[in-house]
Amino acid sequence: SKKELASSTEDKRPWIDPRHPRLTVQQQCELLGVPRSTYYYQPQPETAENLRLMGQLDQLYMKLPFFGSRKMAVELGINRKRAQRLMRILGIEAHYPKPNLSRPAPGHQIYPYLLRGVMIERPNHVWSTDITYIPMRGGFLYLVAVMDWFSRFVLSWELSNTMETGFCLAALQAAFRFGQPEIWNSDQGSQFTSADFLAPLRKRGVSISMDGRGRALDNVFIERLWRSLKYELIYPGDFATGLELFPALENYFHFYNHQRPHQALGYRTPADLFPHQAKRKKSSS
Repeated sequence: SKKELASSTEDKRPWIDPRHPRLTVQQQCELLGVPRSTYYYQPQPETAENLRLMGQLDQLYMKLPFFGSRKMAVELGINRKRAQRLMRILGIEAHYPKPNLSRPAPGHQIYPYLLRGVMIERPNHVWSTDITYIPMRGGFLYLVAVMDWFSRFVLSWELSNTMETGFCLAALQAAFRFGQPEIWNSDQGSQFTSADFLAPLRKRGVSISMDGRGRALDNVFIERLWRSLKYELIYPGDFATGLELFPALENYFHFYNHQRPHQALGYRTPADLFPHQAKRKKSSS
């Protein structure tokens, strides 16, 4: 019968092992249930014009952090939709009190703001973190830093080409070499509200504080760090690659911590106020 013939034909077809190294592109796509066009798609980098505009946006934001996308668009001579898209890539928004200051991912845990009226009078009382965009000649990277509020000492930093949680968690773990804070403060960005990021803070019994509505300027200390870094290193340096940028950042943060006097600290350095001897990692032997 026709049914028996069809059944015998199906039984004779060779079984395809998805791990087989000789699978054709068509077979791979069929196994994955995706069209072949997806296999050949290559993500397109930002155009040179967009990179130029992003660099200008970043510099404008350092000078005028209260400008929103409408005013940024006017300043750059572009339409607002384009300005909004580029500002999202940069991870910046105007500084003014508003709801949803940062957008946590759905299901991420949010903590209350704990620093209202708190006087910061000692090292390791409060640590905070933030992410900034770093323009380069042929692209861009993201930089995260962890800072002690009392001394302005930069405890750790990491670079990444994406805004995923991993590089923020690496910076947090590196900062623990110097001890731990009583209070950890961040915005409500998805990197800082993820369970993976918060787990080591909870494990150490650190009180977690998050900026909420009306707290637009709570990261002012790190904002000042970003301003100094960009005007003193990034913009004049005009770095081409991350390989050039990384050692320059190492040198700058050492200078910032140990040599650069801060007016707000009575012209002392952060290292003068912070017990900065990092704890050595214990040997695994």
